[in-house]
Amino acid sequence: MRTYRELFATPEFPALFATVSAQVAAGTVSGIALATLVYGATGSPLLSALSLFGSSFAQVVGAATLLSAADRVPPRAALAGIAAFTGLTTACLALPGLPVAAILAIVLAQGLTASIGGGVRFGLLAEILPADAYLLGRSLLNMSIGAVQIAGFAAGGVLLAAFSPAAVLLAGAALSLLAALVARLGLTARPPRVAGRASIRATWLGNRALLSSPARRAVYIGLWVPNGLIVGCEALFVPYSPTAAGALFVAAAAGMLAGDALAGRALPARWRRPFTTPAQLLLAVPYLAFLARPPLPVALALVAVASAGYCGSLMLQDRLVELTPPDLRGQSLGLHSSGMFTMQAVGATLAGAMAQLVSPAAAMAVMAAASILVSALLASRLRRPDSDLDPDLDSDACAADRPGVAVS
Repeated sequence: MRTYRELFATPEFPALFATVSAQVAAGTVSGIALATLVYGATGSPLLSALSLFGSSFAQVVGAATLLSAADRVPPRAALAGIAAFTGLTTACLALPGLPVAAILAIVLAQGLTASIGGGVRFGLLAEILPADAYLLGRSLLNMSIGAVQIAGFAAGGVLLAAFSPAAVLLAGAALSLLAALVARLGLTARPPRVAGRASIRATWLGNRALLSSPARRAVYIGLWVPNGLIVGCEALFVPYSPTAAGALFVAAAAGMLAGDALAGRALPARWRRPFTTPAQLLLAVPYLAFLARPPLPVALALVAVASAGYCGSLMLQDRLVELTPPDLRGQSLGLHSSGMFTMQAVGATLAGAMAQLVSPAAAMAVMAAASILVSALLASRLRRPDSDLDPDLDSDACAADRPGVAVS
């Protein structure tokens, strides 16, 4: 399978694609509205960043307690339920006079519920598509995310110019409920991939098995840390330029879309591993220039070029699927997703706290420098063959790592 047309001819893929797109649109529209509402009420870059990315903090709790559910729940019911919960709680954020503490509590509850969503969603993608089509399918989903974010941030900016942030939050809630409906009507009722009940013990056993492999550990660090630090830069778009934040978000989404298109269709498989570290460096280097406070057109170009580097994570995701046994695939992808969102929240918090002490531009440059350092330190490990990092990494070794599937 080599074309996007073949992907859309695959049963269930169009419904999954539409579900993910609607959910991303909901998060994009409601996220910029909530950040604007909180920044307008408090004037705090830290609280604004937390409102935009704070839900990711709950991902680490979910990763430690709920993640085994990613392989132990029916995918259709899980995706529809998560989207419906997000829609209803987003509507609550639009209530007038809601204290900032209550807003952050709701945002954290959304993140806890969403902590299994990535594992369910991308585990289902691996079931729907043949193994050799996973990267193509994931790249198309990522491109959809980029395109929807472009439209979402642009629409969010237009809506915020015409309506209150609370009204825009209600629009985001409606989009989440639409995603729930599409998942319920468009996906097939499938049984869980693994028998047994989800539990904290099952989650711990699965996470321990996944992290016991040096090859997988290196991939996880590469997926979590460099881009999490750069998301900290993006979390400062509103305080950096309140009037142009929407345009900066659009530029970031456009760059990500272009990078994913390159990795999914134009980059030969033999080049993916050598290209991973240069892509991650590209993600950070342009943000160093923000220290000079470039004019808006230059800033937009820098953000777009940098965001093309997110394709490095796409290549690492494909490598992670290759390294993971099938009965841990949902939890493995969920651990990637939860860790990624957690590091994004950490990056946003660090950047927001730093911007309280120095300028947002200076904080962005510091976060970029930290991302460059981490990518450089990981470069040699990610270049090496997986067998060099983990000599016992084969199907038998992976099977020995697996936790029992029937855990009470």
